[in-house]
Amino acid sequence: MQPKNKLVKRRKYDATFRADVLKMIANGQSVAYVAQALGISEALIYKWKQRMKREEKHHLSSPASDALLENQVLLQRISQLETESEILKKALAIISRQT
Repeated sequence: MQPKNKLVKRRKYDATFRADVLKMIANGQSVAYVAQALGISEALIYKWKQRMKREEKHHLSSPASDALLENQVLLQRISQLETESEILKKALAIISRQT
């Protein structure tokens, strides 16, 4: 007999994703819209927002640390885009062979 309670695996979101979500909110999109569009709960977004405010209070931002953080985020984005580009190139090669 198997138990009815199945363990639901929690999804983890990386710092880049969380930062992108919070930027969308900061740019004027509603929390409800962003949550629905990305398939995450509004409560989770509010939790990330509170955590960010807390971290900002504890770590006084300096221009150098902001630049380092931005560089890190941009390098991650570049890596992601390069991977997507390679996938699209391979897909194009496969499709062009089939026609």
